[in-house]
Amino acid sequence: MKRVLVFVLVTTLFLSCGKDEKNITISGAFALYPLAVKWGEEYSKLHPDVKIDITAGGAGKGMADVISGNVDLGMVSREINPVELERDAYAFAVTIDAVIPTANDKNPNLSEIQKKGLTRENFQDIWITEKLKTWGEALGTTSKDPIKVYTRSDAAGAPETWAKYLGKKQEDLKGVGVFGDPGLAQVVKQDKFAIGYNNIAYVYDKSTGHISPGIAVIPIDIDENGKITPEENFYGTLNELMEGIAKGIYPHPPARPLYFVTKGVPTSETLKSFLKWVLTDGQQYVKEAGYVNLTQEQLDEELKKLQ
Repeated sequence: MKRVLVFVLVTTLFLSCGKDEKNITISGAFALYPLAVKWGEEYSKLHPDVKIDITAGGAGKGMADVISGNVDLGMVSREINPVELERDAYAFAVTIDAVIPTANDKNPNLSEIQKKGLTRENFQDIWITEKLKTWGEALGTTSKDPIKVYTRSDAAGAPETWAKYLGKKQEDLKGVGVFGDPGLAQVVKQDKFAIGYNNIAYVYDKSTGHISPGIAVIPIDIDENGKITPEENFYGTLNELMEGIAKGIYPHPPARPLYFVTKGVPTSETLKSFLKWVLTDGQQYVKEAGYVNLTQEQLDEELKKLQ
């Protein structure tokens, strides 16, 4: 009887472990979440025995979860820092995204915003030094409309990337803190004097390819000549924006790679197979989901990390 009981327990444990190896848990950046969901859906069609659970909660949570061993993959939308590398964070770049400055589409200054855009220094004087208090001051007009500044309250890749573009860190960004990409997009839609920033998936509607209702993109005056030239005007549709990013016209940052992060070099065959698929066949879904593909050379470099 004891022998039978031991056999049953060992068999149960063996089967449970085998089942667990077919699960992939993912958490982290809102920026990568929509594409990760698409990848999960398509991969599961090919491998119905693999269960993929994905949750969004910010890049900081994704990194903490993967380092602590709570998930298999962390979604991270910023550079991996040295401390994280020392704790065995092992990153795979999987696509390119960008942080986009936004305003409300009912802003009474919208025509001037779209005609002139704002420079990097303007953004610094809004989020960092707080020198610019009104839309008139930012645009060189007589408008007294206040600039209502919003930022992210959670540790995440978008604010860290936006701050890096401005020469600072996330904690240096001023403004009312709002949790998550969806939350920040929502407050911008609700406040006609708002200024914010979001990842592409929360600015553009991928089903239509146009900017989501309630939001307007603030074009960046890259050459700082006081107007948006035809070369700088690539925000009309999602395809135009992706082309501007791919060509390197849109600044890097706030454009940047997005990462899947593992704790150490992955050893699970299920996880390695998924990552290999993401970097090969899975790339066909990148543009469809509203992201920019890595070059083949970049993809080849990432694939080497699996060997």
